[in-house]
Amino acid sequence: MSTAHHAAGALPHEPEKATLEGKNKILGFWFFLGGETVLFGTLFATFIALRNQVPEGPTAQELFNLSTVALSTFILLTSSLTSVLATMALHRHKLNALLGWMAVTVLFGLAFLGLEIYEFTEYVSEGHTFTSSAFSTSFYTLVGFHGGHVLFGVIWITLLILQGMKKGLTVVTAPKFYVAGLYWHFIDVVWVFIFTVVYLMGKVG
Repeated sequence: MSTAHHAAGALPHEPEKATLEGKNKILGFWFFLGGETVLFGTLFATFIALRNQVPEGPTAQELFNLSTVALSTFILLTSSLTSVLATMALHRHKLNALLGWMAVTVLFGLAFLGLEIYEFTEYVSEGHTFTSSAFSTSFYTLVGFHGGHVLFGVIWITLLILQGMKKGLTVVTAPKFYVAGLYWHFIDVVWVFIFTVVYLMGKVG
């Protein structure tokens, strides 16, 4: 299983691990996610330290609308499920199903970003700007940085879909789909922490 061009039926159950290159890509990506975890941990720690520093502008209790955030959370967690379904299709060598579930994941990601832009626009109209307080600066840095990761994931997966349509499912393309799924799960997990630490803790005080 060392060549790039296998027929779908000849692919192993886990084609992303069929070659040493594929295994190394996955291992390297886990190291990358470890670095990302440290980075997000730093942003979380900064936010927690500054979340009550609001000399001007609205507080978190006055600002946050949990119904909008809950909808965003539902959308992003659902996209994690579609990403799992894409990985299952990868292991069954179902290219069309793989690309279809990844396309649905992209659509959910775009919906999440649309809601986040709407949310930020509402906050700015209420005086919650990037420089209005230490709280607002740490909030936009953390949540906006996560949003940037979602945008990157949407672009990345879209490009992978186009590549999959052109090159099909091989031991070369399979690791790319797999690590994209890992990345998407990572940003979903980070959002769960953001929802808890930023929004729920902010609303209850």
